[in-house]
Amino acid sequence: MNLWNRKKRTPSRKAFRSVPIPCFFAIFPITVLFRTVFPALPPLQWRWMGGRVATLLGLPPMASVATAPAHVEIPEPSAAQSAAQIPTAPPVRPQVCMGRAPSIAAGINWLTLSVIVLFHLGAVAALFFFTWQRLTVMAVLYLLAINVGIGMCYHRLLTHRGYQAPRWLEYAMSVCATLSLEGGPIFWVATHRVHHQLSDREGDPHTPREGGWWAHVGWIVWGNALHAQTRLLARYVPDLERNRFYVWLSKYHWMPIAVSGVLLFGLGWLFGGWKNAVGMLLWGGFLRVTIGLHSTWLVNSATHLWGSRRFPTRDDSRNNWWVALLTGGEGWHNNHHAHPVSARHGLAWYELDPNYWGIWLLSKIGLARKIHVAKFNLALPSPSEN
Repeated sequence: MNLWNRKKRTPSRKAFRSVPIPCFFAIFPITVLFRTVFPALPPLQWRWMGGRVATLLGLPPMASVATAPAHVEIPEPSAAQSAAQIPTAPPVRPQVCMGRAPSIAAGINWLTLSVIVLFHLGAVAALFFFTWQRLTVMAVLYLLAINVGIGMCYHRLLTHRGYQAPRWLEYAMSVCATLSLEGGPIFWVATHRVHHQLSDREGDPHTPREGGWWAHVGWIVWGNALHAQTRLLARYVPDLERNRFYVWLSKYHWMPIAVSGVLLFGLGWLFGGWKNAVGMLLWGGFLRVTIGLHSTWLVNSATHLWGSRRFPTRDDSRNNWWVALLTGGEGWHNNHHAHPVSARHGLAWYELDPNYWGIWLLSKIGLARKIHVAKFNLALPSPSEN
């Protein structure tokens, strides 16, 4: 089985020839009704089917842009009509203003703030419901959401295209990423691409130069929520905006985590009563999400404040080992900013990079290919031109 086959199959005209005559008698009145109500519609596949039905019934074909009657004289377009048909430039897409100044001006996003506070309260309550079983469930879901979802998919695959994977695997990992409560793919990828474009400059969504606390969580709490604003963010993610699944997932990014919460509570109740249900929900949902949020936010804040710099980049990015441990290798941030397309962030043997190990494992079973790995001179390391 070819796991990489993305070719779409469309029905040919030969397929319609095998459809029985009664099916055409059912389609014909619907076609006539649409042609009567909407005479100016462009030619579509059902119009061709209506013409086939008319031929079978011995009727003249319907007049349309594609099949005009021979006795109708089509006048030559006038100069004014010709000028009106000249294609115009596409409308300029509005630019999203990011950074501290426009976000503060927009005010506090009370919905986002309320959700963050609720999850932090649930994380504290989870400490009173500890069991090793709940800790294991939390660890597995954390691995799927932060390592597989955010690190391997949102960041290294969708944002930077550091490797290629089958489309079905992209979709599965994207769903895992929504379990982190960090938004849909269009919002996450667009924000991160803007960060790389304007890193530690005016317009950067989360630069510590505007405050360490701002870079950590303030940029999320202030400003307008853009999670479902696909058109506003489209200029930064044209590749994702053309994909219906990513548009849908960006709009309903809250659904997977809501379903996971219901499953945690239901299975916990089934295998241990109400107390186990509450414990599973608190550990597998609230505490896991809270730790994952702060781990990702530390990449925005701590790795631009503390750590070492192997490459002389134009920003303040740094390699931070303890952030790398929390995020599966995303803490080697100076390496990443110097070589953003590289799927491998840990460029030395001692720089642990579990997210890259996952990509490497996928390649060994045929589910990842064209993996980009940074190449540089150890004696004189310099950033790439990407």
